[in-house]
Amino acid sequence: MVTFDRVWKDYRRGTVVIPVLRDVSIEIPSGAFWALMGPSGSGKSTFLNLIAGLDSVSSGTIRLEGQSTQEFSDGEWTRWRRKWMGMVFQAFHLVPSLTAAHNVALPLRLGGMSSKLIPSRVADSLERVGMSHRQDHRPSELSGGEQQRVAIARAVVHDPRVILADEPTGNLDAHQAIDIMKLLHRIAKDKGQTVILATHSQTAVQVADDVFYLEDGQIHHGSMQKMNLSSPGGALSS
Repeated sequence: MVTFDRVWKDYRRGTVVIPVLRDVSIEIPSGAFWALMGPSGSGKSTFLNLIAGLDSVSSGTIRLEGQSTQEFSDGEWTRWRRKWMGMVFQAFHLVPSLTAAHNVALPLRLGGMSSKLIPSRVADSLERVGMSHRQDHRPSELSGGEQQRVAIARAVVHDPRVILADEPTGNLDAHQAIDIMKLLHRIAKDKGQTVILATHSQTAVQVADDVFYLEDGQIHHGSMQKMNLSSPGGALSS
């Protein structure tokens, strides 16, 4: 479960204060597949970064599985990310010199897993995303959709409680985007993982359990019927 309790996030440019999140209170239940929409620059990535501890709140509290992150040290954040979080990005962020299997193994090695256990975990994760036959290929030898499948395998190989996905289909064509979103949804549901997805994609919204919209620092609950998805800035009707 991820909880925001009266969270504010501001950025400062000299004497100018730029509010991104304004008094946001929201609870994302465990096992939810949650889509966050909003125009570019609305703060979707900031929202994810606050959950991951890559940015800090200006005020308010974020709780992960009931535990306040307010006093987390850098070391505690690192341990939390390695054990309990998986991250999927628009740009894939695979290591070019490593094979698909070695890329997927990285979270396990960083987490200190025994080298004897890693190959079977990696093989299982690649099988779940349909990439077993490409395990010895490097990113340059894979299509965009294949690279994102490997990135998802890497994000889930350590069985995280929370998966954060920031525009994961932004570099893919429409057909690849559908495949990736259905894959991410199935994988997360299989193990009851919470997915928080920042996206512009209508495809992503169609597979989400719930849809929210971020605009002017506020998060509004919405639905496919209530949202104008024809433009990036479409807002909720009342």
